[in-house]
Amino acid sequence: MWSKIISYIPSWSTLFQAGLALIIPLGIYYINTSIYSFVGSKGAQSKHSSDRPLSDEQNEGHADQQHALSSKITGNFDSDLKSIQEAIGENSDVHFREFMVKKFHVRSVLVFIEGMQDEKLISKQVLEILMFRDQQDQEEQPESISNSFIKESLMPLTQISEVTSMEELYEFILLGHTALLIEGMKEALLVGSPNGAIRSVNEPTSEALLRGPRIGFTEVLSENTSMLRRQGLNKSLEMKKFQVGSRIKKDLVVAYIKDIVNPDLLEEVNRRISKIDMDFLAESGYVEQLIEDNYLSPFQQVHNTERPDRVINALLEGRIAILLDGTPFALIVPVTFSMLLQSPEDYYERWIPGSLLRLLRFFGAFIALMGPALYISFISFHPGLIPTKLVISIIQTRQGVPFPSVIEVMIQEISIEILREAGIRLPKPIGPAMGIVGGLVIGDAAVNAGIVSPFLVIVVAVTAISSFSIPTYSAGITLRLLRFVGMLFAAILGMLGTILFFLLICIHLTKLKSFGVPYVTPFSPMRLSDLKDLYIRAPISLMKRRPVMMKTQQKRRRP
Repeated sequence: MWSKIISYIPSWSTLFQAGLALIIPLGIYYINTSIYSFVGSKGAQSKHSSDRPLSDEQNEGHADQQHALSSKITGNFDSDLKSIQEAIGENSDVHFREFMVKKFHVRSVLVFIEGMQDEKLISKQVLEILMFRDQQDQEEQPESISNSFIKESLMPLTQISEVTSMEELYEFILLGHTALLIEGMKEALLVGSPNGAIRSVNEPTSEALLRGPRIGFTEVLSENTSMLRRQGLNKSLEMKKFQVGSRIKKDLVVAYIKDIVNPDLLEEVNRRISKIDMDFLAESGYVEQLIEDNYLSPFQQVHNTERPDRVINALLEGRIAILLDGTPFALIVPVTFSMLLQSPEDYYERWIPGSLLRLLRFFGAFIALMGPALYISFISFHPGLIPTKLVISIIQTRQGVPFPSVIEVMIQEISIEILREAGIRLPKPIGPAMGIVGGLVIGDAAVNAGIVSPFLVIVVAVTAISSFSIPTYSAGITLRLLRFVGMLFAAILGMLGTILFFLLICIHLTKLKSFGVPYVTPFSPMRLSDLKDLYIRAPISLMKRRPVMMKTQQKRRRP
């Protein structure tokens, strides 16, 4: 009897694997908790130090700074012009065009940045009118010039505004506005708007479609907001502008549909953006990293896109778009994992082919993440699970290979990643060709040299091709990164490690949120009404409700 009982006790290797399966997730959990507590304590200390009262010297410096910021335009032409020249005149691209307003016999100057305005428009609508007004128009005019007379009777410009502070005047000039300073006037006029050279509207390069609009965002914020307006008339589409960057300021716009968006979500987005404190935001990726929920997660919690049609569709679902000046990539929040595997083309095609393409994408994402790990598990630990004829064929191809399966998989995967990165960085005419030729040459040479097996080359190639099927490039990078982690788990624990790795990913995704929305919804929590737009894209006539997870003000798409 005792011998039979002992036979049911697992071997030491099995108990060791089970212990590792218990220790690894607990260790990851405690490390994650420790990092969060450490970062939180540092943030509390910095906040406490920022709340301390200033010393006397700091108070004096702060008062001097406030005095400089509040300096006003005096109306003394020589003094005001000298102040501008001392502040920004040393820049070689700042130009001063002095002239005389002939009718009123007062001096004036135009201050502008080279290449950031329409010089023909300024010459015709400002210089020509002010310098030759008395010769062209003999109508009754006031004895002295004033801002109201200039704006109402002289300059036919759509954009003209006043500035009374010198500090504001410097900022507007450096942002590309043309400033008009007239003798005797205590306000400067900003005429026209910045209008430098811009890139033409082209098809998005990172989200190519066979069927759909061929326009993508540009680097000009006003052009991008106008693209959203041109998608169709919508009186509820609102855009709120922020200024971000403490040293170099840029405009940022939050776009949403007022009668659809969840007010709590809008308030949270505005709060996070208003708390951004950084010298310069070069690209929307900075904003993405500063407002996301969990910066330690490898998965992106903010979606980026170049397509105006995708942004509009997201707004109609109750999401919020963030557009930054100087970048063609708009941000969409909140985001779910299934959203990263969806393409606008799914909705432009009929529902049956659209659903098939989406299923292929989900399958490709699984292969891109788990393919090499499954190969290592089967070959190194569980060859008995492979059909006999196939395992005999694999063994024959692996004869003479000096490395274990994990090493040869690492060699091939790293080679593929280097080739992929090199193909992106090389000039376009030779980049794709180098990637294809390099892959073929390296793969064939590695097989002939006996470093890797031919079957592994097939596995790595299928994995690489599967990663290309993911519509969002950032999501593809995440799966490529986690693929190496999965290979390490498989090399240590075999199939148990592969399953453990997959479960850890699922647990992390279940806990992850994007602006309060669960990352894996409609799975967790289960939203039955949202399942019709997950793996299978239901016919458009049946998709009458907006996603429940967004908690929109209007639940139905067609009320």
